Amino acid sequence: MPLILASASPRRLELLARLGVVPLAVDPADIDEHHGKAELPLDYARRMAWEKAAIVAARHPGKIVLGADTVVSCGRRILPKAEDEKTARQCLELLSGRRHRVISAVTVIDAEGNARHRDVTTIVAFKRLSDDELAAYLALGDWHGKAGGYAIQGAAEALVRFLSGSHSAVVGLPLYETRMLLLASGCASDSLCLG
Repeated sequence: MPLILASASPRRLELLARLGVVPLAVDPADIDEHHGKAELPLDYARRMAWEKAAIVAARHPGKIVLGADTVVSCGRRILPKAEDEKTARQCLELLSGRRHRVISAVTVIDAEGNARHRDVTTIVAFKRLSDDELAAYLALGDWHGKAGGYAIQGAAEALVRFLSGSHSAVVGLPLYETRMLLLASGCASDSLCLG
């Protein structure tokens, strides 16, 4: 059954490939990703994954659509995607030496329009970052477009002192949960998903 990925993220494509899944098409939803003032991080991640999947499913009737969203939060605060170095620095200074949550939500809408949802919360802690470490990481540019100002699959991984949960979810797609959703939706055979 053909899969449409409702995301422009190259990381999600790479993660799906680990399951042996190659989408028929990539069709980003291009929705407003602002969160409400009182919206909690988990509610926001779930809403974004659902809205992305629903909008793209409407454009591809009879296809399976996967939408996902990953949110970095510190307490109740949702950290932005860093589009400039100032924002990345602010995020990393906030996360330095502290634990934070990374919430990855996935929605799969099957060919009949039935939606299935999963989400994973992973706890991540950075070491206390020195000025030199922060400057060196910012100079790499890994942070650009990344929630919370870092990409765990890059150089930032060497700064993580603790992780409890799903590494792939922090990258952008929880593989175990995604595999279960795809199997339940008829997208892939069990042997294909084992890669």
